[in-house]
Amino acid sequence: MSETVSHSDCTIRRAVADDLDALVALEHASFNTDHLSPRQYRKHLASATARVLVAVDRIGLLGKALVFFRHASPIARLYSIAVADRARGRGIAKALLAAVEEAARAHGCRTMRLEVSQSNPAAIALYERYGYRRFAERREYYENGEHAWRYEKAL
Repeated sequence: MSETVSHSDCTIRRAVADDLDALVALEHASFNTDHLSPRQYRKHLASATARVLVAVDRIGLLGKALVFFRHASPIARLYSIAVADRARGRGIAKALLAAVEEAARAHGCRTMRLEVSQSNPAAIALYERYGYRRFAERREYYENGEHAWRYEKAL
């Protein structure tokens, strides 16, 4: 995804180095465990096999999504989506999900896979509403021992 996409009152674009502090802050505000470090974000920002997308408005970061690609694989992996508290209920997660799906298709992927905490009903509802199908479970997947559901969607 090389250009920006407008969504109501925000823009979704590829993250840049200047977004790093806001990305790390959102990571810690959104997730209890399994945080990406600034170093990991810097690596993903520069990687040909990852896309870090951000939703921004005139005030700052509203949300982010991270998707991974493997060389010559038709499967993309959505690593995470996070939305700032001030932006909840505005369709930001839906817009980010559509943007990462678009990026995956542009990368030649035909399927998107993801893991989601079984204790996150809002995310589960989002994924199921937009066509993701549960296909497996990962026991004690997260650092805190929580279990995850695995989902996938044909793109």
